[in-house]
Amino acid sequence: MKLKALNGFKDILPGEVELWQGVETMARQIFTRFGFSEIRMPILEKTELFARSIGEATDIVEKEMYTFSDKQITMRPEATASLLRAYLEHGLHVQKPVQRLFTIGPMFRHERPQKGRLRQFHQMDAEVLGAESPLVDVELMSMGSMFLDQLGLSVTLELNSLGCPACRPAFREKLLAFIDARHEALCDDCQRRSATNPLRVLDCKNRNCRHQVEEAPSIQEHLCQECADHFQAVQQGLQQLNVDYSLNKFMVRGLDYYTRTTFEFITSDLGAQAAVGAGGRYDGLIERLGGPAIPGIGFALGLERLILLLQQKNETTLTSHCDLFIAGLGQAASSLAFSLVHTLRRNHLHVLMDLEDRGLKNQMKQANRAGAGHVLIIGEEELEKGQAILRNMVSQEQQMITLPGQIQDRQTTIDALLTIING
Repeated sequence: MKLKALNGFKDILPGEVELWQGVETMARQIFTRFGFSEIRMPILEKTELFARSIGEATDIVEKEMYTFSDKQITMRPEATASLLRAYLEHGLHVQKPVQRLFTIGPMFRHERPQKGRLRQFHQMDAEVLGAESPLVDVELMSMGSMFLDQLGLSVTLELNSLGCPACRPAFREKLLAFIDARHEALCDDCQRRSATNPLRVLDCKNRNCRHQVEEAPSIQEHLCQECADHFQAVQQGLQQLNVDYSLNKFMVRGLDYYTRTTFEFITSDLGAQAAVGAGGRYDGLIERLGGPAIPGIGFALGLERLILLLQQKNETTLTSHCDLFIAGLGQAASSLAFSLVHTLRRNHLHVLMDLEDRGLKNQMKQANRAGAGHVLIIGEEELEKGQAILRNMVSQEQQMITLPGQIQDRQTTIDALLTIING
């Protein structure tokens, strides 16, 4: 039997993983710039955590979670619930009133695998806890926009408000009346959702269902004064920061805990899977999980979809592969190269060499495949002269570098190489 990965699970191989690393590194740099700290949570949690936070009537809890029923534990289908569990368990809300946290890692949902959507998928998740100002919503969306812009991706921001427990019930009744009048024309999923989570009917991808709800009432027209003021302030803040957005009255979230601001980052380059990230405000969720009444807002970005977009742009890496490749020819030259490689790595350079005593032509091919910026060539003739050839692989210019005659001379060579390679 040929061994293969499970359906919906994917290996990330060398050659592709560098692109993932580049995306994650850029995220950490930008999120840190906005005052966020990284947190890492376990993959397994009590099933009750997701039932209480996501909502028992959601597709995720009803059909998609990987649950060990005998132990009542579940592989996390999303990050927010786990992050809030850690936030409450360790008293982070006591340590600092406003926490800015992010996490990057795998999530698990049992659904039909397709392009950009796997059963083990990866998300980067950013949350602000303890702040209810609409400017926090603006700052979070602007951070997401800045990150996607720095990746060079063409993405638009769509915005809506889901109201709050004070104004949503009245809108829900009007929406239910609208849906009931069209109940028989809706798909089976929407007929079921209409009784448990009617907002999800607005988000159905079925073409006929989308046609049926084109004239559905908009929650934006049924917001209470506080929600309306909050939503207006969010839009003004985005305009102040020159973050482009559009309003989408049909945007809802698949999770029960969202209130007020909700948003998505949309691309036209992935077909039906148009959203690369989504999020919103959840001011009552922490209280639902047994904590104090602390507001929160967050978003998640799907790494698989980001990688697909970058690959479509023919991006293969976001970071430099290799600073220097040292080609040693012969036993004495290879021995010196081996010592130099180790010392240069201690000086924070990415340095490679061949350890199989191959010829120069073969080693130069290795340097090209590694994306080396420079190659240091040490042969028998160079050793006799006490010099090596340093070739710039972009300009093809060459210069001579003095080799260390004694161990105490090594630092002079190292300093010269560092100065040239680091510019």
